[in-house]
Amino acid sequence: MIVYIDVIFLFNVLIDGILLWTTAWSRKLSFRWWRLALSAAIGGCYAILLFFPPLSFLYTFAVKFVLSLLMQLTAFGFGGLQHFVRNLGAFYLINFAAAGGVVGCVYFWQSSGEFVQGILISRDLKVTLPLLLFSIPFTVWIYRQVTQALRRKQELAAFTVKVDVHIDDYASSCTGLIDTGNQLYDPLTKTPVMVMEAAQWGEHLPETWMAKIRRAEVDQLVSLIGTEPFIWQDRLRLVPYRGVNRSTQLMLAIKPDRVVITTEGKQIEATKVLIGLDGGRLSSDNAYQAIIHPALMEIDRP
Repeated sequence: MIVYIDVIFLFNVLIDGILLWTTAWSRKLSFRWWRLALSAAIGGCYAILLFFPPLSFLYTFAVKFVLSLLMQLTAFGFGGLQHFVRNLGAFYLINFAAAGGVVGCVYFWQSSGEFVQGILISRDLKVTLPLLLFSIPFTVWIYRQVTQALRRKQELAAFTVKVDVHIDDYASSCTGLIDTGNQLYDPLTKTPVMVMEAAQWGEHLPETWMAKIRRAEVDQLVSLIGTEPFIWQDRLRLVPYRGVNRSTQLMLAIKPDRVVITTEGKQIEATKVLIGLDGGRLSSDNAYQAIIHPALMEIDRP
């Protein structure tokens, strides 16, 4: 079998470069490209030592660990023990994810007999260059998508609160997002409007009303108010707002007795507030069902 050392070197430089760049992205590290390329070259040089039997002693756990430290120092510097350890941990995590992705792709393409044989005796993994070129970037892409989703979820969690809306003896609970961009007020009373999914009130709203709210035909509800039974007729309001197309639209709102917002173990109670009903979903992943007006968070806690 003919082995081209230069191809092995360049391929490992490419793979190490991708893994180091992904480490920098996941940790939001600033770096110089020449340092990252030099670090990848160190990894490429180490890979070709496999083909020199007298140097096989270099393929021990201790040497591999020291090499990873050297690559991290070369690419990103030290920056303090905690900073360095976190970079190293992210680098190993990404490497393990990429290695798992390669093995997963290999087993995916193998036949059932080859798959069972690989599990039982762990040999003859048919890893080809095209498979590596596909599987490692694909795994890194999957890793980025997952970490981005987790990061967004963590950032979102810092602005979500528990919301309880009380009307007479009825209480509706949901998760709300504090949105500083929400500046919707009732123009007559200057009451802040908290937007909430109409589906949270589906059992109390007439079906014809729900249909018009979903179709953004709230202006047509004026003729229906009083013609269908609704226990909170006197609490209804129509609040004008500007839609995405900059045109003025109307939102159906309900005046609650009080809204209780629970955040960080504390409660904020508001009585001067309207609940605007939105016909769609406020969050694509259902992470929250209401958008909290920032003025409600400024109310003095009892």
